[in-house]
Amino acid sequence: MTPESIWEDIVNIRSQAPLVHNITNYVVMNTTANALLAIGASPVMAHAIEEVDEMVSLASALVLNIGTLSSRWIEAMLKAGIAANEKGVPVVLDPVGAGATSLRTETAHKILMEIGPGIIRGNASEIFALASAEGVTKGVDSTMSTESALEAARELAAERNCTVSVSGATDVVINRDQIIRIRNGHPMMTRVTGLGCTATALTGAFAAVDSSLFDAAAHAAAVMGIAGEIAAEKAAGPGTLQLHLLDILSTLTLDQIGGHLSIDADET
Repeated sequence: MTPESIWEDIVNIRSQAPLVHNITNYVVMNTTANALLAIGASPVMAHAIEEVDEMVSLASALVLNIGTLSSRWIEAMLKAGIAANEKGVPVVLDPVGAGATSLRTETAHKILMEIGPGIIRGNASEIFALASAEGVTKGVDSTMSTESALEAARELAAERNCTVSVSGATDVVINRDQIIRIRNGHPMMTRVTGLGCTATALTGAFAAVDSSLFDAAAHAAAVMGIAGEIAAEKAAGPGTLQLHLLDILSTLTLDQIGGHLSIDADET
């Protein structure tokens, strides 16, 4: 991963404005829609089971976020995911709170089994819960470091033949053959609700324009971290951080990426 490869994806997002179909939670709809618009994508939040397969046919990526579940939303996610597979549309899963309740954990596993998302993006506790029957999370917050969940992420990526993106103080993106650690971001980002979900939505935008899902996940994580760093430099607190983050996503340049990107890459 280089600043130039990240920038190429951003240019393609801004020029193509890919439609990213989100079945996501009530808490973050406005935040994630604005972030997708800021980076240059076209968001749609369509949850009705009667239209999700039709909407997927128009989309370039599908993002499934289990933050606020209901039986109808679960049905809609499964229907949309199956339609996405049939149409070759990449699917990104955010298993919000997996491990906290049986409904969340069982729903995440059902999506894994019936859809097989190309990218799974979550915090360390959520990823550990997907790979272990004994995993327990603290609501939607991580109780683990990314390094402590590394083996679980590696096993999940190998078993499901997908890319796993684990967020934390250091983000880790891993698949069967590659691993990259992204050391961007700012502690203030943890004080704003929905920024993890925002990173997932951005992952959908990058997956819409990059045929390598590993690269898409890594590029999205880097952009989210870099934008957060630059926004924190300007912000007085969490409220203005969110405002500046949207501005930075909209105006991010190759020079800014090159000046901030901090990574370690290796084979698994």
